[in-house]
Amino acid sequence: MSIQQPEGILCSKSHEWVLDEGDTYKIGLTDYAVEQLGDIVFVELPEVEGEFAKGEVFATIESVKAASEIYMPIGGKIVEVNEELINSPELINENVWEKGWLVKVQSDTFAQDSLGLLEYEDYKEEVA
Repeated sequence: MSIQQPEGILCSKSHEWVLDEGDTYKIGLTDYAVEQLGDIVFVELPEVEGEFAKGEVFATIESVKAASEIYMPIGGKIVEVNEELINSPELINENVWEKGWLVKVQSDTFAQDSLGLLEYEDYKEEVA
């Protein structure tokens, strides 16, 4: 049984999600991507204060099946990383929305960058 995603999630075609939290944007990997990867065994997250443009690699993830790069779905500055994932990367498998988020960013370009993102239901149709 999958856990219901929060309202307002936007997804990239490269399988990252973004949630507008007011002052910041929470970013993670979609449930579909995590299902494809299998059991997550390692995640490398960026430093707080790091700045990334939309489409840049900002993290890497390794599973029992493969290693993958994770792309920034919107441009911005990292203001928080999910430190729990460093010692417990399996939290991503447990709940990508609540426990498995990767970073929080501040973005001045969200309005522009979000134009290419899909609403969750449209994303699910695209990967089906």
